Amino acid sequence: MTVDPAARRVPGVRATSTARPASAPARDLAERVAELDRRMSPAPRPGAHKVVVLALDGVYPFELGIPHRVLGSADGRYEVLSASVDGRPVRTDSDLTVTPGHGPEVLAEADTVVIPPYAISRASAAAPDPQALAALSRVRPGARLVSICTGAFLLAAAGLLDGRRATTHWALTGHFRELFPRVELDADVLFVDHGDVLTSAGAASGVDVCLHLVRQDHGSEVANQVARCCVVPPYRDGGQAQYIERPLPPASETGTGPTRDWALRRLELPLSLDELAAHAAMSTRTFARRFREETGLSPGRWLTQQRLRRARHLLESSDLPVERVAHEVGFATATSLRRHLAAEAGVAPSAYRRTFRASSPVDGPRSVPGSGRAGSQ
Repeated sequence: MTVDPAARRVPGVRATSTARPASAPARDLAERVAELDRRMSPAPRPGAHKVVVLALDGVYPFELGIPHRVLGSADGRYEVLSASVDGRPVRTDSDLTVTPGHGPEVLAEADTVVIPPYAISRASAAAPDPQALAALSRVRPGARLVSICTGAFLLAAAGLLDGRRATTHWALTGHFRELFPRVELDADVLFVDHGDVLTSAGAASGVDVCLHLVRQDHGSEVANQVARCCVVPPYRDGGQAQYIERPLPPASETGTGPTRDWALRRLELPLSLDELAAHAAMSTRTFARRFREETGLSPGRWLTQQRLRRARHLLESSDLPVERVAHEVGFATATSLRRHLAAEAGVAPSAYRRTFRASSPVDGPRSVPGSGRAGSQ
């Protein structure tokens, strides 16, 4: 922003120079800021890989900026441009409008096209804006396609994911499967890479897939440098599964519902099928059949899920050792807990705790004895 010097003048008073040479600390700070700006937004190198980010109506601003920030931090190896389907400003899902620098014609020049997420309804997910499909058709053969979150709906509607494994935000998986049964949807991963087409889960998984692109294109050393520049981990353990909410359905007052409530109050005990059936006053065979009809799971699988749900809560909310957590929720050993949590969430208990257990602001930074680093866990 510039300011008209005349606006600073007082009528009848002769303007005099009041500027003073910047101090050494101020010059040093300015140089550091300029260097950071050069590292975060370097000019593209000659022949840089051209990336076009296609902003659709209702685009999410955070994810729209991810390719620019991550790929744009790779020391000029990528030229990142933005485009709209008609060359006009785009309404976001927030109270602002963005003006991409290009129209759809630039898509024909792209080496990689990124579709960031956009607000969708049931109708728009099934039948996207024809202009969006027309813009996508401009992408030249051999160009790489990348979607973030709901961007996968556009790729699927265009038939580009048929017969392929793909992912999107975990909260939309049911809707996605209903609309696109020919796509093999995996709701547990952060991204899926087919080489020519990549799909990623919600929000910050856009960072994961963009770092993956850098790693694939230029190796781990460059990807790690980009991650440091963006102050993000170069690689996240586990997948999307560890973030999925699995609310407990309300138990009915008939059938196996009361027994499920009874079992939830005794998860630390080694509950057997015979004990559960006896509490429900049913034969084991009838109980197992009724239980599956009401929950969609076997009693054993249901118990494991509830124990894992309780374990995840304890890992997030307490400092109990993993062995104690396992005992509190009914796993015989910590090894059993680790095995089951790895199967469900893709991470070990310690990694899960690091992800979801943060220091309380009132407690200040924590340190681990012998680590020499504040905030280590």
